[in-house]
Order: sequence, then structure tokens, then C-alpha cells
Amino acid sequence: MNQPSYVGFDEKSYAWKADIDYRVNPHLYRVGRGQQGVLTCEPYKSEIVQHWRFKTPELAQRSSQKILTLFYEYLQDDDFVGADMAKKFLHMGYTRSRRYANHRSGKKWTKESGNWEVLPQEPDAMTCAKAKSAEIFKQAWKEARENKKYLQMKKQWRKKHA
Repeated sequence: MNQPSYVGFDEKSYAWKADIDYRVNPHLYRVGRGQQGVLTCEPYKSEIVQHWRFKTPELAQRSSQKILTLFYEYLQDDDFVGADMAKKFLHMGYTRSRRYANHRSGKKWTKESGNWEVLPQEPDAMTCAKAKSAEIFKQAWKEARENKKYLQMKKQWRKKHA
């Protein structure tokens, strides 16, 4: 069934828990797919979210660079969980900017006659400020996700914790 991912969300089976300090208990962290856990895993969420902005390309530039700096600091500290979370925030900057470029209201879905449907894309979705913000975050996310040290740490993490 085509529907938003939050419909029928089961918090109990969600691998990431808000009451875990993942810096103290990094072995409990799961890499996951996409942005899973990004708004749950403390203390990283609180460290990174305060810098996460995408309303204008100027804010997106400052935000993505600050988060990328945090990403490199986590790598320097051999903190894979922190680096993975920073990468996820960069990814989320890209996807959320695109969401608002495509749908000014931020709402992608509507439920008509009991069926979920994706709302049509805005006519200027490729040229508006949010689209520019998305491209800024996309480049930073690409840099993080292709970083050799990050990829090596991710491989080791999965081998040890999978």
C-alpha cells in the first residue's frame, strides 16, 4: 500500500531509542537506512540539530558547512556514531529542502477517499530557494558519504556490530 512511512509507525520495534546515550553505549547504535534514528540518538541529535537550517541558500551553506565540520571532528575522534549521525543530518537537509521545494506547505501526502496520494509538485520546484538549499546539502552529504575514513569505519562497525 502506498502511504507515508509514519502511518502505522511502531515505536516499540524501532531500533533507535531516545533514552539511550549512544556516546556511552555506542554498541547499541544501528547504522540503518537513510535517516533512520537521526532525531532520536542522543547526545548527537542535540549537538547537531542546533546547526541544521535550510530556509535560504545562505543558511543552508552555513549549516551544511558546520555539520560537515562536526562530521570531520567525529571522524578525527574515531567516533563513528557521531560521524554517521552528522552524515544523516546532511542527508536530511537535502531531503527536507527538496520536500519544501516540491511542496511549499511541506505536506507531500493527502488522504482522499481513504487512499493516500502524493500531492503534485510545485511548478517552480527546481529553481526556488529551497531547491538551491537542497543542492548545497546534497554536495556536503555526498562528501561525507564518500569519505574514505568514514567508509572504512562503517565497514568495521558493521563487521563488529551486525
